[in-house]
Amino acid sequence: MSTAAGSTTTRSAPAGRDLTLDLARVACVLLVVFVHILFTGVGRSADGALLIERTVELQPWFTAVSWVANIMPLFFVVGGFAARAGWRSASVRGDTADDFVRVRLGRLARPAVVLFAVFSVALGATRLLGIDPALVDTIAIGVGSPLWFLAAYMIVQAAAPFMMRLHHRHGALVLLALLLAALAVDAFRFAFIGGVLGIDPVPPTGYGIGQELFGIPNIAFVWLFAQQVGFFLFDGWFAKRTWPQLIGLVIGGYLALWALVSLGGYSWSMLGNQWPPTAPMAVLAVVQASALTLLHRPLTALMRTKGAQGAVFLVGSRLMTIYLWHLPMIMVLIGIELVLPLPLPAPGSPVWWWTRPLFLVIVLAAVWLLSLWLVRYESAPAAGIRRFPGSGATVAAVLLFVSPVIAITAYGLDFLLAAIALVCTLAALWLTGARRKDPRRRS
Repeated sequence: MSTAAGSTTTRSAPAGRDLTLDLARVACVLLVVFVHILFTGVGRSADGALLIERTVELQPWFTAVSWVANIMPLFFVVGGFAARAGWRSASVRGDTADDFVRVRLGRLARPAVVLFAVFSVALGATRLLGIDPALVDTIAIGVGSPLWFLAAYMIVQAAAPFMMRLHHRHGALVLLALLLAALAVDAFRFAFIGGVLGIDPVPPTGYGIGQELFGIPNIAFVWLFAQQVGFFLFDGWFAKRTWPQLIGLVIGGYLALWALVSLGGYSWSMLGNQWPPTAPMAVLAVVQASALTLLHRPLTALMRTKGAQGAVFLVGSRLMTIYLWHLPMIMVLIGIELVLPLPLPAPGSPVWWWTRPLFLVIVLAAVWLLSLWLVRYESAPAAGIRRFPGSGATVAAVLLFVSPVIAITAYGLDFLLAAIALVCTLAALWLTGARRKDPRRRS
């Protein structure tokens, strides 16, 4: 999977771009949407009573499937590949590392502003209307759960220029150091905090300081590891391996994964290892990078077709909108089903399972209509004179953006945190934004 992938392109694709990576990114987001649909089991029983459950998680096969279906490590691997390609282009233009980070902050924070504004208004309205706080919390915490990705992805992308320098100097030693750091955090969290101090993994109320908060440093260590794997993918390291070697990496990775979770502390479900991330996520990054390379030839053939390219580019231009808004839209559509006299099959029933693909199409169509207005926020901000040119403003902006998002993921979405996230995100964009050049002044 090297950068010399001109054979994978057509006239509609930029020269030298490996379109299988675009396909992987789109497939990852669509799979996340479908999995969240399977989690939101809302329906009625035979006697008409309302049923609410996390349906797919109750299935006996869910844990085993999660070892394959949890593709978030792959998203960070592909992000590492894209960061390497983006940094190469930025260097040719003469951009600095500060420019690189500001562009990526804008691409994540601009779409998030509208979402945080809607959350703030909606959650504020529920307070004024006196809606049952327990019901609001149940919905809000679920809707806010995917936001961890904003903070994690921003952290690793902000560190990408520095991590690329380490990659050039030390290669695989960086991977080893990150993996050891992740294992050390896990050992402290599970063995000392959980074993010696006896702090519960999750507090009974769902809030407060639980064992999981001691795993927060792994947001950096684990996802930076996955991003570094993406650097190796870009360099062609995986492409140079023979198919038996790649299969060996996949099998060996799963054996290592089994050995890790057998030690205790780790969840056998890979979803349980996602927040805060644990070392098994790092192992999955290597497994999934190897699997993607094994599939490179058929995926390349698929991406030579105009239909596949058009679909991937179309969805890819709205990926952040789809990721950020699919869960709110799922809740809105379920709410409409509850209000209107529409049939609601019981979660887990054969009818419920057969109608999930149809519901996926409806959700994507609804988000697509929403994206016709929101897509403007996915584009990079216009160039201009920097309001604050120093790197200190960039660092402050990144911290402002990621801190409330981490708090939302750790404690659950509520009105206060949504409002804080909105203010902090606006401040981050202001710090890293550009003011328009005065046309009356000559440069």
